[in-house]
Amino acid sequence: MRPAAQTVTRVGIAGFGAIGQELARGLAQGIPGLTLAAVAARDHNRARANLIRIGADAPVVDIEGLEPLSDLVVECAPADVLPAIAEPVLRAGKEIVVLSAGVLLQRPDLIDLARECGGRISVPTGALIGLDAVGAAAEGTIESVRMTTRKPGPGLVGAPYLEGLDVDLEDVQRPVRIFCGTAREAAEGFPANLNVAAALALAGVGPERTMVEVWVDPRVTKNTHTIEVKADVADFTMTIENVPSENPRTGRITALSVISLLRKRGAALSVGT
Repeated sequence: MRPAAQTVTRVGIAGFGAIGQELARGLAQGIPGLTLAAVAARDHNRARANLIRIGADAPVVDIEGLEPLSDLVVECAPADVLPAIAEPVLRAGKEIVVLSAGVLLQRPDLIDLARECGGRISVPTGALIGLDAVGAAAEGTIESVRMTTRKPGPGLVGAPYLEGLDVDLEDVQRPVRIFCGTAREAAEGFPANLNVAAALALAGVGPERTMVEVWVDPRVTKNTHTIEVKADVADFTMTIENVPSENPRTGRITALSVISLLRKRGAALSVGT
């Protein structure tokens, strides 16, 4: 008996910076069951030029034109435009892959919208290892979760939290702790830098009980995250050192994490949750 023909999922990309371009390249090279349907970008001409450069072919549209062309949308845009991207997708009962996970802590109504309309929000592992283990531990009882992030100065540029601090990111000579608080506070203060904290909170014990430290560290060249979890089923500590992408606030592994998540959708074997 012949296997059933595989349905092709049309993937739209919202935002076409370093992550969006890497994702488009992966789709152009071929992921079974997926096709690049459209790209939403502010600068259409630049986006078209980048599509040609990476060997991909898709229409470039405004945000409002993305949902009708897509079955699934990947958001890799500035955090403040996530609601405008997500709302029409979720209202149509479709799936959105969210990288700006910190926004979900501020806008739980998006999760409610997905639930009401049959949509789906997926948050990829991204720059953080161990979310599978944290999620599994959360099925039991987690006592504490702490994440310590160390980044070179450029990886923290533009964070609203730093506006009130007397810290020159270009002239830090020794490691300096610049933040200690909850994941909710971290997501508010570092919306483009610490989406990993929001993802960790969503996977585990929530944004109020997930504690976060942020250090600017001139000794590191990679964005470094250490997670410490104490639970009734296991205690574990994990560290990942991410090579920055063209955008120093984001690791190169983030785009590959999205590609891995999408590849699992049509795979005969899927390892990890």
